[in-house]
Amino acid sequence: MAGQKMLKFTKVERDMPEKRPPNLRTEDFGEIYAEFATAKAEEQASRCSQCGVPYCQSHCPLHNNIPDWLRMTAEGRLEEAYELSQATNTFPEICGRICPQDRLCEGNCVIEQSGHGTVTIGSVEKYITDTAFEQGWVKPIRPHTERPESVGIIGAGPGGLAAADMLRRQGVQVTVYDRYDRGGGLLTYGIPGFKLEKDVVMKRMAQLEDGGVEFVLNCNVGEDISFDAIRGKHEAVLIATGVYKTRALEAPGVDNDGIVRAIDYLTASNRKSFGDDVEEFDNGELNAEGKRVVVIGGGDTAMDCVRTAIRQGATSVKCLYRRDRTNMPGSQREVQNAEEEGVEFVWLAAPNGFAGGADGPARAVEMPNSVTGVKVQKMRLGAPDATGRQSPELIDGSDYVEDADLVVQALGFEPEDLPKLWGVDGLEVTRWGTVKAEFNTGQTSLDGVFAAGDIVRGASLVVWAIKDGREAADAIMDYLSQGASVAAE
Repeated sequence: MAGQKMLKFTKVERDMPEKRPPNLRTEDFGEIYAEFATAKAEEQASRCSQCGVPYCQSHCPLHNNIPDWLRMTAEGRLEEAYELSQATNTFPEICGRICPQDRLCEGNCVIEQSGHGTVTIGSVEKYITDTAFEQGWVKPIRPHTERPESVGIIGAGPGGLAAADMLRRQGVQVTVYDRYDRGGGLLTYGIPGFKLEKDVVMKRMAQLEDGGVEFVLNCNVGEDISFDAIRGKHEAVLIATGVYKTRALEAPGVDNDGIVRAIDYLTASNRKSFGDDVEEFDNGELNAEGKRVVVIGGGDTAMDCVRTAIRQGATSVKCLYRRDRTNMPGSQREVQNAEEEGVEFVWLAAPNGFAGGADGPARAVEMPNSVTGVKVQKMRLGAPDATGRQSPELIDGSDYVEDADLVVQALGFEPEDLPKLWGVDGLEVTRWGTVKAEFNTGQTSLDGVFAAGDIVRGASLVVWAIKDGREAADAIMDYLSQGASVAAE
């Protein structure tokens, strides 16, 4: 046992990478956690108990071989750890940064349940692949044999890119169509740099392009190219658009100036980080500088918005959520980070209208249509609903106004009406508007057309989109192989 590298959780305390102090990290959009040093990564990996039934692995959507690559890291076999990590996850360095590990792998770590503190799985995962890039272990995509079939992928988000990676490695010709001017989807324009620096995403984009994936950007399907034209150019098509339609409030005054969508607000901020000219940011419409900001919502997107507003120089930032902290859907780690950075959370508070114009005389003369506040009604938690969560109930007579110059709606996303948007007959959707697709294969009601990610399951996590994209790629390979067999006969 003298050479035992693992099971050190009783002797070694859990330790996260160093986190920059709030007063420093709020001055820029850099990531807030430092990188593990080699010795620290090995030390923290050695805390793994090497469970016979690893709950961390079973609660990871990708079922990553977490105990094995933790052991390899502890033993200094880092290149092997990278190869094993990459085998099940197309973008481990991204998941290591943005996955809500407290709800997935780390939250189900056995030593966490026993009171010793979870293994810092996400930080080690990030360290492994960052080191792999530095050491040149991340190899170019070079298929052994080129295949004649081509696949068109609509959407350059995590699901579409994961599928593109797997298909291209098997020699398939891949073209990715996306509405934005850069690939990455919400990885690029939705998630702020303090959680995911953009050079991390761009490295993967460069790897895919170098590997032969063709990107057709600034391309809106249904406008710049028809869906039928894409089907005509490829043997198979994968729909991986994600969900971009904002779930909006319906309340008096919601059309006032200064009430914006989270996706627009975050996209503008991320574009500025690339050095782009963004008129809506420069004219102040999507810039929180000097403003009293209220963000409505309790998920991870809301956390991204409040923390972005702090960095833009808002005079105050408040987050309204209709339930309490315990029932908040966002990552508790992100809530803690936001509080450290100066965000105020207003729990059990629901908006029921917006003040502006005549309701805000101080500003009405210069900007008569601008929002001046959020009309709020206090809530209490009542009986549990069908999901088991306590339902919020209004408290009569508790209304008040929360002053605001900028209100960001971060209430989640819904699917766009793709059949109507693209003019497609026969593409079946569910009653929620998501594309109807077979479980595990992603096959839709149209022959040779597959779907993966949020457009199938609804707004969800990046790690689920990666899983769906990988599974869809496997199903597409089976479909292409069947077509080849028929042609050979």
